[in-house]
Amino acid sequence: MFHYTVSTTKEVDEAVEALESSLKDEGFGVLWQLDIPSKLKEKGVDYDNPYRVLEVCNPHEAKKVLSHNLHVGYFLPCKIVVYKDQNETKIGLPKPTHLIGFVDEESQFLQEVAQDVEKRLIKAIDQVK
Repeated sequence: MFHYTVSTTKEVDEAVEALESSLKDEGFGVLWQLDIPSKLKEKGVDYDNPYRVLEVCNPHEAKKVLSHNLHVGYFLPCKIVVYKDQNETKIGLPKPTHLIGFVDEESQFLQEVAQDVEKRLIKAIDQVK
């Protein structure tokens, strides 16, 4: 499966706030946050399901992988989504170990970095459940 997704009893805003804190504990910062319903409304499109996209980064890990292969930048920064799905709040991310395979399946270095980043991001998400 290309993603890791969990459910939480928190509302979307609460989950985003808690996630920002747990990501910080794992060495990641939120670069920016996209509120999809608000952005679509600005463009004249109604979409009322709460859906946030957080772009997260650890600059040291980004430098490591970009120094090894510039194509990795196609997947940076990492994304975490928080949204409502049938009255349940979901938090998920595309797995870095899956994405890195599109760039270089043979690179043990990239796989090791992706595994470490994925483990830390999942830990941050699991702390919010």
